[in-house]
Amino acid sequence: MSVADEIKSKLDIVQYIQRYVPLKKAGRTFKAPCPFHSERTPSFVVNEQNQTWRCFGACAEGGDIFNFAMKYNGWSFTEALEELGKLAGVETKPQTPEQREHSEELDRLRGLLKSAADYFHDLLYDKAGAATLDYARKKRGLSDETLKRFQIGFAPQGWQNSIDALKGLGYSEDDLISTGIVSRNDEGRVYDRFRNRLMIPIRDERGRVVGFGARALAAEDNPKYLNSPQSALFDKSRLLFGLDLAKQSIRDTETAVIVEGYLDAIQAHQAGYSNVVAQMGTALTEPQLKLLVPRLAKKIILSLDSDAAGQSATRRSLEVARETLQADYAGRLSADIRILVVPGAKDPDDLIRESPQMWPQLVADAQPVADYVIEAEKAALPEHASVQEREAVARRLLPILIASESDLYKNDNLQKLALSLRIAERDLLEWAAEQKKIAEARPPRGSQAAVQQQTQMPEPPAYGDEMPDFDSPRVDRRGSAASSNQQEAALEAYCLRVLFLQPKLIYDVNRKFHELADTNSALADGPLSDLSSDDFTRTSYRALMDVFSRAITQDEKDVLDFLHAALTPDLMNELEGLLADEWEDWQLRQRNAFYVDLMIVRKQSERFNGALDMSAEMVEKALRLRRARLERERQELMFLAMDGDTPYQNYVILSMLAKRLIEVELNRRLQLLRQ
Repeated sequence: MSVADEIKSKLDIVQYIQRYVPLKKAGRTFKAPCPFHSERTPSFVVNEQNQTWRCFGACAEGGDIFNFAMKYNGWSFTEALEELGKLAGVETKPQTPEQREHSEELDRLRGLLKSAADYFHDLLYDKAGAATLDYARKKRGLSDETLKRFQIGFAPQGWQNSIDALKGLGYSEDDLISTGIVSRNDEGRVYDRFRNRLMIPIRDERGRVVGFGARALAAEDNPKYLNSPQSALFDKSRLLFGLDLAKQSIRDTETAVIVEGYLDAIQAHQAGYSNVVAQMGTALTEPQLKLLVPRLAKKIILSLDSDAAGQSATRRSLEVARETLQADYAGRLSADIRILVVPGAKDPDDLIRESPQMWPQLVADAQPVADYVIEAEKAALPEHASVQEREAVARRLLPILIASESDLYKNDNLQKLALSLRIAERDLLEWAAEQKKIAEARPPRGSQAAVQQQTQMPEPPAYGDEMPDFDSPRVDRRGSAASSNQQEAALEAYCLRVLFLQPKLIYDVNRKFHELADTNSALADGPLSDLSSDDFTRTSYRALMDVFSRAITQDEKDVLDFLHAALTPDLMNELEGLLADEWEDWQLRQRNAFYVDLMIVRKQSERFNGALDMSAEMVEKALRLRRARLERERQELMFLAMDGDTPYQNYVILSMLAKRLIEVELNRRLQLLRQ
């Protein structure tokens, strides 16, 4: 039994979901309004017998307890496995003694940071923090409820306060230095890093304190804002302040508003606008964008400060978004990015405190990127700009304006630019084509050639220690009379095998789904959406597909290099078990020679890519895989009908239409083979 199966055997899906959703018994099932979208008629169904859930409304999604935990909490599969494992009392991460020691050390340092947050917060309400509390309430306009919710605190003046308090709890100076609570100078003296500052705990998306942002209380103290230093727990390029509190609202609205400062985000939450997060640093980073898209948000609104520095940060953020979206050949990261300009050169904190009722309309009226950048560049041009000056502006803007999946948007953006700068549209098209050729000639980010061109590449996220152990038996695909379940497992195994060998085939598969959906957005977002872990039934296959999806949406490393970092040996064995059926000589691989096995995967992948065009066959198998998924959903609907529930007509119609389109396409392909 795999770890995931053991967890599912110990947790009841009805009891778990009832923690978050008020389920009501309906025949042999349980029903409730879907927690993932607004609705009046309940379309969310939990099947206790099968231990599954499904939304037959707008979401058109479903799965097991893992899928629910992932979607509701915004977790990755690894996070869901870890959290549900704790709930079930199941060990999820078999570790070496060194790994266990490292994990325990990180947990201990998180405990230190939590103790520090408690210490600073208590001081805010102590006599020593009276003036700071008055500042927070009156000048910053923060309520006591907000101060407690964000656990805002006070670091007093002095060089030893935090050291003495935390050492008194049993922590060493080395512990305090590791978390950035204290610093050590060149002479070896240890002193408090944060002094006479308003302390704002910074949490990761799971709500764990990983560092602090500290606002100076005295005008002469610089810098105004001081963050924790980079550490094993704190990496500001991979954090969004307030995401732990904003996740649910972002998911509900499918919109994330990104502001520049902590207090901007805090003030927005206090006013009831809880889908607001703050970026860490002077501009949005790629890892920060991927925290939001695609799993939480479809729309990103940048609301950075209106001063020159804020506008510069906005442009850098847009450039990061452009590069990220262009590098996403699978099309999973598509997002509607807009710009919110706060009137009067104010920051969001000031505006929301003065006129909170204005904020929703400003969010609704956020400008498309094209309008914002064209207006900004045009405003900087002299009144009678020369042709050369206007051409220079056009060439600067073209990369941003054509960074869209939709030709309609690209053409509209080019028309706006042509009219604004009085440049012929055909010239813009020629310049855009030139830039595209130059961009295509560059090695992709993360490739070996790109690495050689850079002095240092950022390290990928450390997924290696977090992946679960899987020990479930592999499907025997050599039997002469395989059951339907075995046939379905074999189909799933084939699709995973080919995708791991030729990752870019995922683009061909998703493009075919999009073609079948045509202009029907309900189909494209539902029964004919992109291939995902939802198309697989085995938990281990879902995990592999989840890792694959992460691999193709990052561009810091080659896909196989990413897998080397992301897959534990046990999960790599699961993948090798899939690949071994294709090449029998793999049975001779060395036990535990993980890196050698990866090299074999790479060698076979290169051979596979060079010798075979698997696109047509992969698309056909993926169509069959999706058809099987739709058939499973149809059977669930039949159970509901047997219980006397009202048919979910929209879902049924969409599912039947999708299945019919898939069958027509499969028949067309069969006829071509017979010719």
